[in-house]
Amino acid sequence: MKDVSHTPRATSGIAAFLGAAATAVVLFTVPAPVFAQVTAFKQAVAEAASRDEDIAAYYRTHDYEPVWTEGSDTHRARRAALMAAIASADAHGLPVARYDPSGLMETLKNAKTPRDRGLAEVEMTKVFLQYARDLQTGVLIPSRIDSSMVREVPYRDRKGYLADFTKADPMPFLRNLRPRTMEYNALMREKLAMEKLMAKGGWGASVPTSSLKPGAQGNLVVALRNRLIAMGYLKRSNAMTYDKAMQEAVREFQVDHGLNGDGVAGAGTMSEINKSVETRLKSVIVAMERERWLNKERGARHVLVNIPAFTAAIIDDGRVTFETRSVVGAREDGRYTPEFSDTMEYIVINPTWTVPRSIVTKEYLPALQRNAGAVGHIDVIDGSGRIVNRGSVNFSRYTARTFPFGMRQRPSASNALGLVKFIFPNKYNIYLHDTPSKSLFARDVRAFSHGCVRLADPFDFAYTLLAAQTSDPVGFFKAQLATGRETFVHLDVELPVHIIYRTAFTTPRGHTQYRDDIYGRDAKIWDALSKAGVALGAVQG
Repeated sequence: MKDVSHTPRATSGIAAFLGAAATAVVLFTVPAPVFAQVTAFKQAVAEAASRDEDIAAYYRTHDYEPVWTEGSDTHRARRAALMAAIASADAHGLPVARYDPSGLMETLKNAKTPRDRGLAEVEMTKVFLQYARDLQTGVLIPSRIDSSMVREVPYRDRKGYLADFTKADPMPFLRNLRPRTMEYNALMREKLAMEKLMAKGGWGASVPTSSLKPGAQGNLVVALRNRLIAMGYLKRSNAMTYDKAMQEAVREFQVDHGLNGDGVAGAGTMSEINKSVETRLKSVIVAMERERWLNKERGARHVLVNIPAFTAAIIDDGRVTFETRSVVGAREDGRYTPEFSDTMEYIVINPTWTVPRSIVTKEYLPALQRNAGAVGHIDVIDGSGRIVNRGSVNFSRYTARTFPFGMRQRPSASNALGLVKFIFPNKYNIYLHDTPSKSLFARDVRAFSHGCVRLADPFDFAYTLLAAQTSDPVGFFKAQLATGRETFVHLDVELPVHIIYRTAFTTPRGHTQYRDDIYGRDAKIWDALSKAGVALGAVQG
């Protein structure tokens, strides 16, 4: 695939000063003792580096030898590579102003003394480390943006960046810091395409109505027709009727945006059709940042749950081998599905549901206080797990803090967890499971749970997992199910589970799909990126 960071767009405007960057630090001819010059340089490096423990440690262990500021071919190549990288950082949706390429160039040009050169040396290292971390693992810290984004970012050792860089070809080293995934590459292409489209005026005028149905005629239909043509869903025509061709175009748009494909431009569909190029571009840039947060080996086989897409998939060697609809946490405090990665260890067939304390005290205790027989399908249990006689308890005497009992639902088809759950032990008490509430899977927006992820096809999901360890996964599963007893089945090979949040993502064919920002997390991320210096840019041509 063509590397976007090396397209004319990315390098335009910087080529002229790259040569200057390579030679910006002059070789000294000052008739002073060499020892004095070296000492002044090292003292300046030690002084400037003292405010950053990692930088100070690196230079201390390398006897304050320069990485950037000598006149050798090696140092010139390093300077040129870094200047090229930071000048084109916007191709990755990074904040170019944070690295201040022009300011760094001036610092290099004005380095007239050994002390100046020492200060410039450390400044280049600071910029290098900032850029390297930003590109490899993101500009932002997820949990500082939203407490539900609990993902542990795989940060690399900063001193290791310097050690590895000095042993490598500088240009490829910097280029290879970015996520080396097909998804990241596809998002970069989409970003460039959106920027070019934005420069041309986007998709034109929005459609000034909340909905349209097949058979409609007139100016609103023309507006919808023109919008669909601009988006690439409809061939050019002069049609003024919402005909079959337009209905099929709407249906394709709906599928690409996670909507039920009925071909009717209802309120939800029309809202998505009217989203601007700028809005979509923000989603792509945020998705690139999120991809950097997950820049690590994900497992040859792994489970991928995309919260806004309401899907759960099994990925084998980069290919989706199974996918099902899902229901995720509701859009209210305490019920959001968090973003994190963990490892699935076992499956529970005919699971018991031990009701989380928050649900017991917030939902069930008030009902029991009104009527001791409420939620009778769920047992009240004591600290030893024994069933409590409800008639012997005065529920009104307890508060949420003092309530001494728990609640538990026995295995059955009506169990809140359905007939199977998939466990990857984590402190958030999140897992995948079946559900008796099947009707919810027919909805466009499926945010209804208390945080766990419900699967539309949990049996097939189980069969796919068990196929790796038994020749008859269906027969094995059904035999355990028929016992009616809670059964734990450990996976011979545990597999990673990644719960992600992507409102922009690509399909195997390279098409980009978009979803609604159901929890408002992407809006928070964009706001933080914008404050850090990331900006939308239109590209001509």
